[in-house]
Amino acid sequence: MNQQQAKKFFDEHKTRYVLAQFVDIHGAAKAKAVPIEHLDMVLTDGAGFAGFALWGFGMGPEGPDYMAVGDLSTLQDIPWMPGYARIICNGVVNKKPYAYCSRVALQAQIARLAERGLTLYTGIEPEFMLLTRRADGSLGPADSTDSLDKPCYDYKGLYRTREVLDEMVAGLRAVGIDVYQIDHEDGNGQFEINFTYADCLKSADNFTFVKMAASEIAHKHGMIATFMPKPFPNRAGSGAHFHVSVGSAKEKNAFYDKNDKSGMGLSTMAYQFLAGVLQHARAFCAVAAPTVNSYKRLVVGRSLSGATWAPAYITYGDNNRTACVRIPHGRLEIRLPDSGCNPYLVSAALIAAGLDGIDRKLDPGPAQNINLYQLTPAELAAKGIKLLPQALNEAIDALEADTVICDGLGPDLAREFIRLKRMEWTEYSRHVSDWESRHYLEFF
Repeated sequence: MNQQQAKKFFDEHKTRYVLAQFVDIHGAAKAKAVPIEHLDMVLTDGAGFAGFALWGFGMGPEGPDYMAVGDLSTLQDIPWMPGYARIICNGVVNKKPYAYCSRVALQAQIARLAERGLTLYTGIEPEFMLLTRRADGSLGPADSTDSLDKPCYDYKGLYRTREVLDEMVAGLRAVGIDVYQIDHEDGNGQFEINFTYADCLKSADNFTFVKMAASEIAHKHGMIATFMPKPFPNRAGSGAHFHVSVGSAKEKNAFYDKNDKSGMGLSTMAYQFLAGVLQHARAFCAVAAPTVNSYKRLVVGRSLSGATWAPAYITYGDNNRTACVRIPHGRLEIRLPDSGCNPYLVSAALIAAGLDGIDRKLDPGPAQNINLYQLTPAELAAKGIKLLPQALNEAIDALEADTVICDGLGPDLAREFIRLKRMEWTEYSRHVSDWESRHYLEFF
C-alpha cells in the first residue's frame, strides 16, 4: 500500500484517526491517535513517546524520545472503533531501529532465517475468559449458568455468549484475520479463537489485534476479557499454543517429510529445530510463561478441573498433550506459551532456539507417547525427562544463563526483561496473601 492508496482507504472507511500502535515488553498494546492528515509524520519521523513512561524500553527520564514509525503495509480498519484505523509501528531512537522494541527484536531473528532462505510460520491459538465482577467484588463467568465441572466444548456455554463472540469474530474477519473456529474451553467462561497461520511477524501482529478486539468488545458488553494465564486456582489456565513450521522457496513446509519412519511426518530439519527448542526450554519458559501467575498453570500433576492441557515436561510426543511439544503431523505445536505472553518475543526466542538446534544438528531423542502425568519422579528421571521451571524465578535464572535465547531477544532487551521480571518476583515474594493470613494469623 502507498500513501495514495491509504487516502482512498481512509475515504472508504471514513477514517479520522490512525492509531500508531506498538507493544511494550509485556506485549501490551500502546498507541497514540493521530489525525489522518498527519499520517506522513507517522511514516517518516514517527509518533513520539516518552520512553521512560513505557515498560521495558531501557530509558530514563533524561533519555531521547521513542519514535513509533508506521509500517504502511499493516494499515487496518478498527471495526469496533468507527473512524479509527491502526498502523503497526517499529521502534526507532536517534534514527536507528531500537533494540528494546519487541517487533524490532523479532525482525532481527527473521533476518537470520532469511539469510538461509527460510521463513517461520506460526499459527497461534489464544485462550481467554469472559468474566464479570459480582456485587461482592469477586469475579466469575460472565454467563452465570456456565458452571459445569467439565465445560469444554459445551454447546450452552457457547450459545449464551454468542453475541459478544460473534462481534469479536466479525471485527477480526472484517480486517482480514481469518477466524476459522471458536470453542468453549475447559474453564468456565473460557473460550478459544483460532485464526489462520501466517508468517510469524504477521501472526504476532494478529494476536495483538485479537487481544485488542476481545478486551474492548467484551467491555462494551459489560464483560471483562482476560488473557491472564490462571485467573482461578480450580480451573484450567489460558494457553496460547504456537503451531510452527518453516517454509522455503522450494518447499511450502520444510518441516514435512512423508517418509518419516516415525509416522509423524517430520523432516530432519524439523527434528533439529525441535531439539533446539527442547534444549533451551527452561530459558524459553521465561519468555513464553512470563508472569508469576503463569506458573499456576504449569503445574505437575492432575488439574483440579479434571483435565489439563498445560505442559510441565521437557519432551515431545506424537499427539501427546502432556508433553511440551506435540506433533500434529508435519509441524510442531509448542504448548508452553500462555495467553499473557508477548508473541514477538516468543517468536524471536523460538527462532533462536530452533536455529541453534539446526546448526548443532541436535537430536531430540525418542518421542514420549504416554501420559506423562502418570509417571513418578523416578520414572521420569529414568527416561531423562526434565521438568519445566515451576516458578518465575527459576525460569529467569535459566534465561540469564542461556546466551542463545538472550542473544535471540537481543542482549539489551534480555537484560531489561530479566531486570523487570526479577522485580516482579521480589514484589510477589513480599506479598502477604489471604491464604497466609487464614493459615497463620492465629496459628502460633
